[in-house]
Amino acid sequence: MRTIGAILALALTTAGCSLNRLSGPPMPTGLTPVSAEQVRGWAAESAIDSGKMVRIRWSFLEEGATAKGRGTAWLVPPDSLRFDFRGPLGTGAGAAVVVGDQEQWSEPEEEFRKLVPSFPLLWAILGSARPPESGAELAGVDDGRLVAWRSVVGTDTVEYVWVRTPLNELVADVRGPNGRIGRVHARFDAGGNLVSSRLDVPSRPARLDLEFYGHGRITEIPDSLWRRPGQ
Repeated sequence: MRTIGAILALALTTAGCSLNRLSGPPMPTGLTPVSAEQVRGWAAESAIDSGKMVRIRWSFLEEGATAKGRGTAWLVPPDSLRFDFRGPLGTGAGAAVVVGDQEQWSEPEEEFRKLVPSFPLLWAILGSARPPESGAELAGVDDGRLVAWRSVVGTDTVEYVWVRTPLNELVADVRGPNGRIGRVHARFDAGGNLVSSRLDVPSRPARLDLEFYGHGRITEIPDSLWRRPGQ
């Protein structure tokens, strides 16, 4: 049985050709050069606006085989995350703390560090777009109903589509020098709570689905969760 850490690591480090059907709205046409200030404003629409805790059910499908498990995420503004995961009956358990685009610690380290190179996908799975990197080449469009932008740094490209109406949706599409790394489609309810995310990995093909429930409010990540186990 794969652990969710291994599943995410596989998903976030694999590049290749496209699936026939990728979830979520496509990138619109007509993008024009935009400023970093504009893009930061767009990204802020999906930013963590208050401390929250959410429980997760996940399932992974690859070549007809399915694995399932549960997890919990704690998120605190502006960009702090504690993430716990486990397989059926508590197998394959692990945890990590991330701040922005940096891993603070992870257990087991070898699994989570394979996931680290694509922070935009990690945050998009949890319903949040990342602000642009310094020096990125930026293009975007805002028609009121949705906003979309592309960020290019060297051979790396990140595309976002943020649908505002009737219910919020977020798409993040990440490409590296060898092609698409992954694509996330996250959906929200009428109250703005994240309800589901789908990560497509075209080259396997493989798919990770997450269902979010049990939303709660927190003011901070407790010290017992923030610290590495054993500290």
